[in-house]
Amino acid sequence: YMSKLHIDSVTKSFDGKQVLTDICLSCEKGEIVGLLGRNGTGKSTLLKIIFGTVAAENRFMKIGNEVITESLFRSQPIKYLPENSFLPKHLKIKTIIDLFNNQVNAKRIKAQKNIQKMLYKKPREISSGQCRFLEVLLVCNLESKMTLLDEPFNGIAPVYEEDIKKLIQEQSKNKGFIITDHDYRNILDIATKVIMIYDGGTKQIKDKSELVQWGYIP
Repeated sequence: YMSKLHIDSVTKSFDGKQVLTDICLSCEKGEIVGLLGRNGTGKSTLLKIIFGTVAAENRFMKIGNEVITESLFRSQPIKYLPENSFLPKHLKIKTIIDLFNNQVNAKRIKAQKNIQKMLYKKPREISSGQCRFLEVLLVCNLESKMTLLDEPFNGIAPVYEEDIKKLIQEQSKNKGFIITDHDYRNILDIATKVIMIYDGGTKQIKDKSELVQWGYIP
């Protein structure tokens, strides 16, 4: 139970317009929660609120039995993949991997055949899709109880998509995942539970036909 995340009563406005009004979400070890919603519904904002980099007007959040207050955010075992690239452009990829992960995980990442080809290059010398693949690998391999992924499939070539899905499923044995992505098909492939943000609140989606019903897909 120590690794169950629960968040509810989240409210968040931007410029007087309320984006999140009634959010309720839980995730625990072994779960892959897919977070869907149209552009501007607040998916990325919600991940940042959970991670602690954006303040909500109101929120209740706990991990296990511990209620998370402002001062506790820093020590939380939550890792987060932001929507935008974060790799330092001037360092070689092998150096970035060593800086980011412990020795065991770094060694495992460097051994991947897709990564071996780029170890001596810098991020600016590889494609944005390859950069994204590396970022997903780095974040998913970090020790955590909960991992939040914002657009992990963004710009990813199909050849890497399957690798990422396998990685997330493998890692979910030890942690929970909350994932949002524009490519809902990849999310539906691996999610153990799908939540949709609609009109500021959350709805659990039991069947793909509901995505049509709520106007998410035509």
